[in-house]
Amino acid sequence: MSIPVVDFGACGLDERGVQNEQLHSLAEELKAAFTEVGFVFLRNTGITDEEVHRVMRVSRDFFLQPDEVKRPFSRKTFANNPNHGWVSLEAERLNPRRPGDLKEAFNTSSLHPDIKWPTSDAVVDFQEIQTSFFQRCKELSLRVMRVMAHGLGLDQEVFLGAHSLIGTDENGTTLRSLYYPPVNSEKAKEGQLRCGEHSDYGTITLLFQSSEGLQVRKRSGEFICAPCVPGTVLINIADLMQRWTSDQFVSVLHRVLLPPAGDSSTRQSLAFFVQPDDEAVISCCDGSNKYPPVQAGEYLSERFSNSYGRS
Repeated sequence: MSIPVVDFGACGLDERGVQNEQLHSLAEELKAAFTEVGFVFLRNTGITDEEVHRVMRVSRDFFLQPDEVKRPFSRKTFANNPNHGWVSLEAERLNPRRPGDLKEAFNTSSLHPDIKWPTSDAVVDFQEIQTSFFQRCKELSLRVMRVMAHGLGLDQEVFLGAHSLIGTDENGTTLRSLYYPPVNSEKAKEGQLRCGEHSDYGTITLLFQSSEGLQVRKRSGEFICAPCVPGTVLINIADLMQRWTSDQFVSVLHRVLLPPAGDSSTRQSLAFFVQPDDEAVISCCDGSNKYPPVQAGEYLSERFSNSYGRS
């Protein structure tokens, strides 16, 4: 198995319209990738490498500050959106059976005007850079879901209509800036990873990587390394989309291992986790009862409880 690379130029952010022939061809390519692998690299999306590097630079500057400077922006300190904010090292366990993940994150989950943002000299324009990139990813994700619906022979509103509140506190979509600091493998806990095996929670995820390290599980159960393909965004199916499509599109496990002994390099990535609106009810779009209907917001809360521990 290898992850296919697909040219998304016909529907990229620079395109105002698309011919039906192009849309049909692109939809078939995405359908094949999401049915067989669950992941696809998209090139020519309209999001540039410079945009990605700009977000990574300001995120890295934030993460390199002392914890006491980051702590006022911690996740669960914002009343209107408890998922917004900084996640400290080892606070999250994406595989609950392993020790805490060796990574930090900053979740941009709320664009509410009253949200407090980091404003020190070390992170100039942090809010503008994060929120601008959030909006770019939002637009791209909606275009991807439109093509996905076309590939399944569905009205595009089946997916888009359930994502109308992205960017509000009634939708859990989140841009995560992720930072994996240097690791002393000898001091790591038994079974600890940079990011434990997991599948994503919502509909689709957009991932931008600074370096290799991600592994994706094949149907055989073996994990393979996902390469870094310059100028692309890696898209994968998440669990609610698998339910929605009655397993036609597959959500697969993935992880980030510890670096080899003696490797002191860091790793960064940007993940845009697309969620349906909190009140949206996700049921099988083929009319089957393979999965019972589930409310998106309740499903997301349950998954967070597993990752962060129940309180």
